[in-house]
Amino acid sequence: MHRLTLLLLVVATSLFAQQPPYDVFPEAEAPYYRVRYEASNHPNELVFPANFTVWIPPGLKTVRGVIVHQHGCGEGSCKSGLTGAFDLHWQALARKHDCALLSPAYEQPDKADCQMWCDPRNGADAAFQKGLADLGVKSGHPELAKVPWALWGHSGGGHWAGGMVLLHPERVAAAWLRSGVPILKSDPARGGTKAHTLPVSALRVPMMCNLGTREGFTDPTSRFAGVWPANLTFFTEVRSKGGLVGVAVDPLTSHECGNQRYLAIPWLDACLRARLPLEVGGPLRSMSAEDSRIAPLPLPGGDPVVPVSSAQFKGAQENSVWLPNSAIAVAWLQYVGGSTVSDVTPPPAPTNLRVAGNELTWDAVADPESGLAHFIIERDAKVLATVPENGKNPFGRPVFQNLLYSDTPTQPLVRMQFTDATAVAGEAHQYRVMAVNTVGLRSE
Repeated sequence: MHRLTLLLLVVATSLFAQQPPYDVFPEAEAPYYRVRYEASNHPNELVFPANFTVWIPPGLKTVRGVIVHQHGCGEGSCKSGLTGAFDLHWQALARKHDCALLSPAYEQPDKADCQMWCDPRNGADAAFQKGLADLGVKSGHPELAKVPWALWGHSGGGHWAGGMVLLHPERVAAAWLRSGVPILKSDPARGGTKAHTLPVSALRVPMMCNLGTREGFTDPTSRFAGVWPANLTFFTEVRSKGGLVGVAVDPLTSHECGNQRYLAIPWLDACLRARLPLEVGGPLRSMSAEDSRIAPLPLPGGDPVVPVSSAQFKGAQENSVWLPNSAIAVAWLQYVGGSTVSDVTPPPAPTNLRVAGNELTWDAVADPESGLAHFIIERDAKVLATVPENGKNPFGRPVFQNLLYSDTPTQPLVRMQFTDATAVAGEAHQYRVMAVNTVGLRSE
């Protein structure tokens, strides 16, 4: 099977079978907004219907940028995009930088050609930018049409995100490419795929190639064995010309997303902090060469690698992984060593606890570093319950909202609520709710 075909496949799981149809998704009421477009039969326009859902932090006056969470190929992955903007952990990153969180959902039928959307030149670029403009009008934030983008993409979504970097380097603050990269003209294995050119301006855009070890890195016989050669070819071409690109191999996974968000979100945080314009409408800033770290390119069966400063690295540039700063270098080492990125800060405390009879509801935001695992409910200073009682996540650390294969929450969305079935009518109680992040730290 051709390597590109392998790159764009998505494993079928029972979770995909449980996905609702495209017209069943969480309601988009402020601070959520949604637009949807029908398929087009005009040349070079999008052949699939698509909808775009955006979340804008409540009370935000001006949006500084848009963080895009792009699903992968296949009908199940496309449906998973319907909940991307509702992810509390990714919202925490957006809130931190006064950004919107956008999740596209391309309505690709089963076995349809994924290239018809994941190559942005086939109409997805135009639909994406039209979506931003229309969402700007709908939300009262017309700046959505002009602010920079931070792109995250899985599988075909990585192909799309990387393609957008190559097409619009002046608009992209950073791009995280999970298990998918665009094909460059220098790649001899591109076959009949329409390849991209690599503009010099794209070399200034921070990018991270992220894949699972069983995607050809340590298992050349796996279904997704073509992912590592494709990533290596793309990385080598960009890095050899001085591009700000890294490689992070997940030691536990294949094509599923695993625990990558615990490195992806801090990495994007560092890039956004360094690159977002100081004033809305201004140009993206350049990454600091002084702050960056370099690590030898990880190789299957190779020796452990340690990041150093640019001046200390003596190898060939194309064999060096670029990292934005020393803190990310530490997190990168933890991730490639076991996918466990440490965190010493507790999550924010829940707010607005409401009690109606024996029904408790509350509000909470996620820990920007480690997300949200569960809540502890106390009644009269004694632990009453945890919500959920037994958190599960087949793809990584258990999280409150659960996770699909493509790193998005399951439907129906989990609500912050609890029923105290043992409360006695007429008795007064005092309740407290604490948040717990995915490394086990409790809030106030």
